[in-house]
Amino acid sequence: MALVHHDADLSIAPPRLGGVDHLEWWVGNARTFAGFLCSVFGFEPVAYAGPETGRPDRASYLLRQGTVTFMVSGALHPESPIADHVRRHGDGIRDIAFLVDDVDAAYDAALARGGTGLRPPADDTDGHGTVRHAAIATYGDTVHTLLDRSRYHGPFAPTFERSDLPPPAGPPVGITRLDHVVGNVELGSLERWVGFYEQVFGFSQLLHFDDEQISTEYSALMSTVVWNGETVVMPINEPATGRRKSQIEEYLDFYGTPGVQHIALRTDDIVATVRALRARGLRFMAVPSAYYDDAKARLAEVEGLPWAALEELAILVDRDLDGYLLQIFTETVTDRPTVFFEIIQREGAKGFGEGNFKALFEAIERAQARRGNL
Repeated sequence: MALVHHDADLSIAPPRLGGVDHLEWWVGNARTFAGFLCSVFGFEPVAYAGPETGRPDRASYLLRQGTVTFMVSGALHPESPIADHVRRHGDGIRDIAFLVDDVDAAYDAALARGGTGLRPPADDTDGHGTVRHAAIATYGDTVHTLLDRSRYHGPFAPTFERSDLPPPAGPPVGITRLDHVVGNVELGSLERWVGFYEQVFGFSQLLHFDDEQISTEYSALMSTVVWNGETVVMPINEPATGRRKSQIEEYLDFYGTPGVQHIALRTDDIVATVRALRARGLRFMAVPSAYYDDAKARLAEVEGLPWAALEELAILVDRDLDGYLLQIFTETVTDRPTVFFEIIQREGAKGFGEGNFKALFEAIERAQARRGNL
C-alpha cells in the first residue's frame, strides 16, 4: 500500500500527466478475457506479446477502441506475480498507466512529494525504438506506470507484435474515450487517498458526495472525485456505516484489498452503443420502470430526450448546471462481484449522475441480495 511521507517536499512541481495511456488487466486467462472484450465490447486486437515474441513469462493482448487502450495479461507459470495477484484478488485492473514527457523527472517529483516508488526508471528497446517507464504505488496492489513512448514507433512497446487476429464481428459499439476510473478504498481511508493524489500528483478535488447523498434504506458510501484539471478523472469511494453491507464492502471482501471498481467509457450516442452491446450479449443492471416517471419530472426542461428508447434499454439520465448526461452500468464482468463498466454520454454535464445514485445502488443491492451478500 502506498503511503504519503510526512517529509514530502511540496516545493517541487508535481508530475505533469499527459493522460491515461492504458489500463492493464491481470487475469486468469488473458486469451479468453481479451476475446470477451473484443466480441462483447467491440474492442479491436492491436498487438500481442508472449513467448513467441520474446516475453516468456506472460501473454499480453493489447486492445483498442477509440482512444481507450486495454492491455490484458495472464501468467504462464504459477510462480508469476500475475498468478499470485489473480489468486488473491481475482481478475482486475493492476495498472493505470500515465503518459509523461520525462519519466525520470516525473518519478523523482512523485517520490519527492511523498510517493512510494515500485520500479525506478528503465528503458525497453527494440528495432522500433525505446520506451522509458517507471512505476509508483497507489491504493491496494494497484500501480501507476509513468510512460514515455515518444521515441518508440512500433505497435505498442518492445516485445509486442501487431496482432493478426481479425476485428470483432457484430455491430459497431462506438466507444470514443475513457471518461473516468473509480477506485474503492477501505473504511476511514478516503481522506488519506484523496490527500495522496493531491500531494503526490498535484490533483485537485472536483466533487465530493457524502453518505447522505449516496445512500439507500440499507447501505451508504462516500466518494470524492479527484482530477488533474484536464483528462485524468478518478473518483474514490469508501464504505459508510449502514444497516447492511454496502457494495464497497462487498467489493473489498472479494477483491481482498482496495482496487479499481469500475471503468467509465464515453460514447457520443449511448442509445446506439447500448443497442450494440446488448446485441453482442452484454448484461446491464436493471432499474424499475417507476424510475422513468421521476426522471421525466426531474428533466422536464430538457427537450428531445428519447424517453421510449431510454426506458427500453434501461439507460439512466441526469442533469446539472452545465447540461445533462446519460449513463448505464453493466453487471460485474468478473467471477467475483468486483469490476464492472459504465457507459456514459455527456451533453455538457460535468457531474456523475447524482440524481441516479439511489436507483443505481438499489439495483446493485438487489444483485447483492441474490448473491447472499447484502
